[in-house]
Amino acid sequence: MNELLHVYALCVLVLCLKMFAISCYQGIFRIRRQAFTNLEDAAFFKRAAHSAELPQVMRATKAWANDLENIPLFFVLGGLCIALGASGAVTAGLFVCFTLARVAHTVMYLVGCQPWRTLAYGLGAICLLGQGATVVARLMVIST
Repeated sequence: MNELLHVYALCVLVLCLKMFAISCYQGIFRIRRQAFTNLEDAAFFKRAAHSAELPQVMRATKAWANDLENIPLFFVLGGLCIALGASGAVTAGLFVCFTLARVAHTVMYLVGCQPWRTLAYGLGAICLLGQGATVVARLMVIST
């Protein structure tokens, strides 16, 4: 297997597991506290429905929403880097750096830690810009 594809696949797997972990995090807080906002969930556990989500669940929801703004861009740009034959070391570094930044962003979001959350977000954004630049550079080389 192409080494860059291998790194990309591992990063995609880590990011998918991280997003799955956020869902589990939400569920754990709801079940532990028996705090459900959906009527059918509350009825299933024989509890009254809550009018608002728990603060921990809301933080996780915001982290999840932020992931949905960033991680799909990584999937697309990373796939394009591989398809266009980008150089391995630099692109692999961007993949790994983005993945670590997103994991750090989620952890910092869940514990409410600034400025580290913003720094992790910014690092991930820089990695996406680097991937975009890599795609442009490869397109320019291919078209000449």
